[in-house]
Amino acid sequence: MAERTTTARQTQWLRGVLDLAVLALLAEGGEGYGYTLLQRLAEAGLPDMKAGTLYPLLNRLAADGLLQAEWRAGEGGPGRKFFSLTDQGRAALAEMGPKWVEFARNSITVVERGVRA
Repeated sequence: MAERTTTARQTQWLRGVLDLAVLALLAEGGEGYGYTLLQRLAEAGLPDMKAGTLYPLLNRLAADGLLQAEWRAGEGGPGRKFFSLTDQGRAALAEMGPKWVEFARNSITVVERGVRA
């Protein structure tokens, strides 16, 4: 498979889980701003995320009531917009997280059968 096609497919996979991954990282770490979330995604094995993808997602999750956003003055630098989960965000993660895990496990099972065939 051509590298470009592989990268495009991996991007599609990431789009499918990115909302939940961000909610999960914020549930785990309490709060974060864009750059730290990009780092945490990379550390979690979801590298190469672009800020141009993450920031609109964070703003959309905030507009949907799943995140709270708060601007804070920077210490010796520019201000940052910090994000944290709302109660609605925690509820969405609690509802959709297990469904995603089940979907992912089922997907892995199907793909592994095909790889072994």
